[in-house]
Amino acid sequence: MEFDRDLDVKGLNCPLPILRTKKTLADMESGQVLRVQATDPGSLKDFPAFAKQTGNELVDQREVNNVFEFYLKRK
Repeated sequence: MEFDRDLDVKGLNCPLPILRTKKTLADMESGQVLRVQATDPGSLKDFPAFAKQTGNELVDQREVNNVFEFYLKRK
């Protein structure tokens, strides 16, 4: 999947992955896609909830080699 920005929050635990994602998305333009790579198992619940709360679209999520990837489209 194509993305405009990449955010590595591997090794960080809640709430840091969401806080860093929020800050990065704020610096992006509407329609751009952010890829977030995280290792916190809690992120599997956190990112869908974050997208729903903020109105940003969770385009895709997957797990690759024990790393969770989330693709968020800026509203």
